[in-house]
Amino acid sequence: MISDIFKPAVVRLISPTARGLLRIGLTPNSVTTIGAIGVIATSLTAYPNGHLFGGTVAICCLALSDLFDGTMARLSKQGPSRWGGFLDSTIDRVTDSAIAMGLLIYLAQLRDPLSYVLLVSIVSGFLVSYIRAKAESLQIECKGGFAERTERLMILLTAIGFTGLGVDYILTIGIWGLALASVFTVLQRLLIVWKATK
Repeated sequence: MISDIFKPAVVRLISPTARGLLRIGLTPNSVTTIGAIGVIATSLTAYPNGHLFGGTVAICCLALSDLFDGTMARLSKQGPSRWGGFLDSTIDRVTDSAIAMGLLIYLAQLRDPLSYVLLVSIVSGFLVSYIRAKAESLQIECKGGFAERTERLMILLTAIGFTGLGVDYILTIGIWGLALASVFTVLQRLLIVWKATK
């Protein structure tokens, strides 16, 4: 939803840098992998140790690889590949899980009941992606919904980052909001598939 609004402008902005990365010999898949390794390592070290703001800033910078790889694929002579698309989608799931797991470890160390709500968010987030993949295997288009991946990630990272700056209750609001938005999106996508199969 949000990504559809801002993505064209962002792509225009980063295209020169993407061309430069291609010129020095980097491939879209290598950029995807490097960014993912950075996000996973940061999530599982910074968050459990309480570095919420610094970790979030680092993750946001590393997550830009997700924009560069797609732009690089479009600019390259080969164009987007089936393997590249599969790798990108799979790595998105892995990095999202690493971010949530890093925060989950942090909350578990504090014995914070909010960790249970975060688990609901994690499971429902996976269901959002699974429903789309399963629907597409049945030749049913199942895009959209209230909280796609970009929205869910923005909610979570914003809540974590502001918590790191000492803003009270923002993590509680963010995680509860994420859980509700994710469950609502699951229901939306189930309804899309139900209508399409009637």
